[in-house]
Amino acid sequence: MSEIVNRSAENGDPAPSATDRGTVIGEGLFWMAKWSLCLVAVAAGAWVLAFLIAKMWVVLLPVLLALVVATVLWPPTRWLTSHRFPPAAAAATTVIGFLALFAGVIALIVPSVVGQAPELADRSSEGVHQVQDWLQGPPLNIRQEQLDSAVDAIVSRLQSSSDRIASGVFSGVTTATSVIVTLFLVLILTFFFIKDGPRFLPWLHGVLGTRGGRHFEEVLSRIWVTLGGFIRTQALVSLIDAVFIGAGLVILHVPLAMVLAVITFIGGFVPMVGAFVAGALAVLVALVANGFTTALIVLGIIIAVQQIEGNVLQPVLQSRSMKLHAVIVLLAVTAGGSLFGIIGAFLSVPIAAVAAVVLRYIGEQIDNATAPPPPLESDQPVPGTD
Repeated sequence: MSEIVNRSAENGDPAPSATDRGTVIGEGLFWMAKWSLCLVAVAAGAWVLAFLIAKMWVVLLPVLLALVVATVLWPPTRWLTSHRFPPAAAAATTVIGFLALFAGVIALIVPSVVGQAPELADRSSEGVHQVQDWLQGPPLNIRQEQLDSAVDAIVSRLQSSSDRIASGVFSGVTTATSVIVTLFLVLILTFFFIKDGPRFLPWLHGVLGTRGGRHFEEVLSRIWVTLGGFIRTQALVSLIDAVFIGAGLVILHVPLAMVLAVITFIGGFVPMVGAFVAGALAVLVALVANGFTTALIVLGIIIAVQQIEGNVLQPVLQSRSMKLHAVIVLLAVTAGGSLFGIIGAFLSVPIAAVAAVVLRYIGEQIDNATAPPPPLESDQPVPGTD
């Protein structure tokens, strides 16, 4: 055989191949076709799932919001049950306390809005005229016709999108299912989640069996820990932002300081986008009501607080438990906001965190399945032998 190979090499003929070239190309094409069909099947399944979610959004929205609220209310409920409160009484006490806190915040900010809105509207008109005079003067020297056309374009744009913005607050809630009914469902579901939640995983384990139940129980436990840690940490960070920024607004005598502080707290639950919008609104109100110097001071306070939040609070308190890149967070917020409005932007990061937990668990199972077997005891060298 070696003589045949050497003779072929001397004559310039190619050496015989173990596998035909056409066979290799065919196997590659078959591999590509198989994975292409798998990707098409996954895309079709994702489309069907998105279609079902859109159809069932009225039902899913209260469930998702209740899960978020339940992660916040579970620690006090657990503390009450550990002090011999019955589960129903502990859950009811926590939910009623949450309602009282929410009503207190509303009662605190509504009189402020009603009392300062007329003055703010008058100062807004003065601010608009000042900005108009500044734009018409040097160095810009913009003509009145150009300003009028720009203002008309902005007003028409806002009017055309006002319905979509208003409906985006509770996207998917139809006229038959009002906002009040949705909030009522959220409260009822939250009560049952924090009351009967500890019994859910054992029940699911028994229904699915030992093998499937073990995986579902582990994944759901990790999801609950990750989701609860994210929501509670985000609430604490948002509260710190709201307190410091609100204190700065109060010291500078900016109108609607308490309202802006509450908006800052709520905006903290929408990473990146929420903080930017809340900060821009605070600077705009300060500019209109107190002038350019106060607006610059407010901008400096907001930048300083957000820098402390991003570089100190988030790493220390959250310890990067989600392990989500900033680009993924931004894309999730953008996709959630474009598909489901403000509620979608609010829920996008928790859903992305849940998906990351599931993917990490699948990766762990793949690593365990593909890991090389441990060496046998007979293969290990015996001490003292060559």
